[in-house]
Amino acid sequence: MDKKIKKLNALRQRRKQRVRSRISGTEERPRLSVFRSSKHIFAQVIDDKAGKTLVSASTFEKGSRLSANIPGCEAIGKVIAERCQAKNITTIVFDKNASLYHGRVKALADSARANGLKF
Repeated sequence: MDKKIKKLNALRQRRKQRVRSRISGTEERPRLSVFRSSKHIFAQVIDDKAGKTLVSASTFEKGSRLSANIPGCEAIGKVIAERCQAKNITTIVFDKNASLYHGRVKALADSARANGLKF
């Protein structure tokens, strides 16, 4: 079982590196990185040149009663869009990491787009 988990993690890292080799965030157009675990979803807006996280939101935040299902991910997309607009960030680059663009990741992206982010 241990070998199988190591192989799956290695494949995931390869997919992530393939995506990250093409995507980079700048001050004018930061990167919206989405990490999906089995219980939670995390979203960060990152300026890669400065190496700083500008905005973040997740279902794991203190006081958050959201679960990482599709309605919860839509709510996180709305929160991240509102926090970006408060910091005058309107255009971003979307980084899905090693996840497929469907389901929870797609719900978060569509919600962020619907609430004012352009990517």
